[in-house]
Parts: sequence; structure tokens; C-alpha cells
Amino acid sequence: MPNKTIVLGVAPVKRSFLDMNEARRQKEKFMAVIGKLRPGLVKIVGIDDLCENGIACQAETVPKAVEKFRNAGIDALFVPFCDFGEESVAAAIAGAFRVPALVWGARDEHPNLPEKRGRDTQCGMFAATKVLRRQGVTYSYIYNVPADTEDFKQGYLNFIRTAAVVRDLKGLKIGKIGERPSPFMSVLANEADLLARFGILTTPISTSLILDTGLKLAENGDGECTAYYESLKKRFDTGKMKDEDVKKTAGLVIATKRALEENGCGAGAFECWSAFHSVLGFTHCVAVGDLADMGISLSCECDVNGAVSMVMLQAAALYDSPAFLADLTIRHPENENAELLWHCGPFPYSLKAPDSQAALVDGQEWFRMKDGDLTLCRFDEIDGKYSLFAGEGKTTAGPATTGSYVWLEVDNWKRWEEKLIFGPYIHHIGGVYGRYLPVLREAARYMGVTFDDAREQGIHSL
Repeated sequence: MPNKTIVLGVAPVKRSFLDMNEARRQKEKFMAVIGKLRPGLVKIVGIDDLCENGIACQAETVPKAVEKFRNAGIDALFVPFCDFGEESVAAAIAGAFRVPALVWGARDEHPNLPEKRGRDTQCGMFAATKVLRRQGVTYSYIYNVPADTEDFKQGYLNFIRTAAVVRDLKGLKIGKIGERPSPFMSVLANEADLLARFGILTTPISTSLILDTGLKLAENGDGECTAYYESLKKRFDTGKMKDEDVKKTAGLVIATKRALEENGCGAGAFECWSAFHSVLGFTHCVAVGDLADMGISLSCECDVNGAVSMVMLQAAALYDSPAFLADLTIRHPENENAELLWHCGPFPYSLKAPDSQAALVDGQEWFRMKDGDLTLCRFDEIDGKYSLFAGEGKTTAGPATTGSYVWLEVDNWKRWEEKLIFGPYIHHIGGVYGRYLPVLREAARYMGVTFDDAREQGIHSL
């Protein structure tokens, strides 16, 4: 399960000789705003106890602020400029960490006047960001706008979402349950490189362990397994499965969940149909969807890079919605800009359309997903070069089909298809409800991977 709390260090800065009262006024404005944005998820750690009004302007504040933020284990750093600021102080604090850093300062109301000097906030940020670059700091920036504007609020939330993506990938452990199906060369991933480049570790989990444990749980009437079995019966039409097989499915799902948790895995890559169907006569694809609803992203067909894509999307959504992994399957028979997002039955039940009847068929979920905006992405690699493809669209009406599915409409499907064909991508793509393309673009910068924007034309088809 991901840690849903983002620890944000806030280190406001000012120019030592400029008006402290005006700097304090600016600080009170932006602190009031950010304090109301996702307060249950963002833990703000300030420096009020370290310097006057909690605004850094002297070098002596730097080591104290760094120590406090380090002890707090910050996931991200916000350096707001209350006026021109002190570039040496800002750079020294930010340079002590390798976490996402945000720079912003409020738009000045007036220039220098005979009776009152202005803050020169924008001027100071132009100077300070050069020093941040020299210090090797990767930073984000919100355009020079007042704190009470929607631009500031959206920029701040996008930064928090970016910090969640970067944090969740750092030290991510992916449970690799089995191996890829033999025909699926497309899901090959460089596990050693993922560890070296991103700190993402894959750990093997035996499919026979899942099978043995799951069947014993079902047979012995384990409490959690029984409760989950009853949940399956309540949510799904299970008439096309033997009741004994539904109980086995419940046991296998709980066994998968426990194996991932016991191995400290935040996500998993799952050998689904090839490993389990040959033994049981059915799969337990429902594990993929229901574990996503429990906060554990699990990809199909042992697609490790697909699991990474799902973790990124779940974090970008700040855990408000589970991610799913879809096949890009067929074009819409009538809509030139629509595509079928489908899989045999692993989508999260919480995403089901209210008017869609859910069925469990051979351990697979069958339903249509709800309407709404969607963000799609694919993290992938070829020849050691990593890319992150991302785009936004919305659901649209289309023909019914088997499994779990939804039809996606985008601005220009031809451009999407060309990018996916020529890029280092496959038929699997991660999805989440909401619009988070700017977040993924920013996260790609921190990760050091190429961002492949679906809105921009790539190689043309003939």
C-alpha cells in the first residue's frame, strides 16, 4: 500500500534588507492558501521555530533548516519568495536535497515608488534559479501570479502530485509473480537497469506458492477469504462459475494480496492466464482489479513496465482513483478518434459504470467502465533509453464487448497511433480517471526520462 502522506518542507525566503512586515504579509497569504489544499494528505513542515517569522534571509538559518527537513523526511521542498529573496540561502537549502523542489513568488502590486520600495520578487527569482541550476537542483516553477489565483492553486497541486509520483517510484518494490507468457516478448523489461537507474526492485514470488496458499485458504474457511468470497457474490453475477471455483478465486486473491504485502511490495506484475488457467481451468484476473481498489497496482502478463506506469498514475491522482492496465485493442467502428480500452477482466470494480451489470466469468470481471476524463500513460524502454508516453481523453459510447472495457475518445487518434507504433511502446497502457498530463510531464523531468506528449506529432505514417 502506498504511503498517502506527502511531507512538504516549506522554506520562505526574503532579501535581508527589504521590509520584513511586507514579507510576513506575503507569507501569511500563501500559507493560508496551501493549508487548505489537500490538508489530510500534505504534511507541511515549516521553519517558524528557526528564524524570525519563519522566513529565511541569513546563512545561519540554512543548516538548521536542512537538519529539520532531513529529520522530517521531506518528500518535496517549497521555496516561496516573499520578495527578491536571498539566492544563496534558497540554493543552499534546496541543494541539500534530491527531492522535487518548487519555486514561486507572488506577483508584485507595484514597482518602486518614492515613498515605498517594491518587492522585486520576479527579479529575484530570475537570479536565484540560475544559482539553483549551478547547484544541480531540478526544480518546478509556478508562473508569477498571486497566491489566491486558480493558477497558483492548480500549480501547487500539480507539484504535490508530481512529488507523489517521484516518491512512490523511489525504492518501489514490484512483486514478480511468475514469468511472462512465452509469446509475449513485448513485455520484456530490463530489471537490472530499473534498479540501477530508478531504484525500482523486482522480487520473485512463486505462482505455486500463490496456488497452494490460496486453495488452502478457500478450503479452511479463512475469515478474510470468506468475507471476500461473500463480497464477490454480492457484487458480481457468478452464475457462469461453479461456487467451488468462486471460493477458490477468493482464496487466490487473498493469497496474492498477502504475498505482495509480506514481501513489502507496492505493486506487482502477474503471470495471469498462462500460469493459473492450466492448473485450475480458470484465472483469477479479478485479483488485478480488486487489489487496485485496495491500493496495490498489479499488472497483467508480468508486464513490469506496465506496473510502473500504473504506480505513476495512481500517485498522479493522489490515490483518489485506482489505475488500470488496458490493451489498446481496436479502433471504434464509427468514431475516427476513438479506441477500445479492453482487457479480459482485470479492471477495478470501483470504476464500473452504474448501469453496467457486473459478471464473474472464469475468474474474470465483465463490465463497462464509467464515463469521465481519462489520462493514459506508458513507461517503457528500448536500447537503454526510457520514455514516458502520456495523453488525455474522455470516454465515449461504443459497442458492448466481453471482459472489462471502455471506449476512449481523443483529439486525434491517428497521431496517437503513430506515436505508439513508432515509440518504444506496446499494446498495454495504463489509465486513470482525471486529467494529469502536466503532472506526468513534470515527473518525467525529475526521473530523467523523455516525455512523449500525445498532443505533439511524432513520426508520420504513410
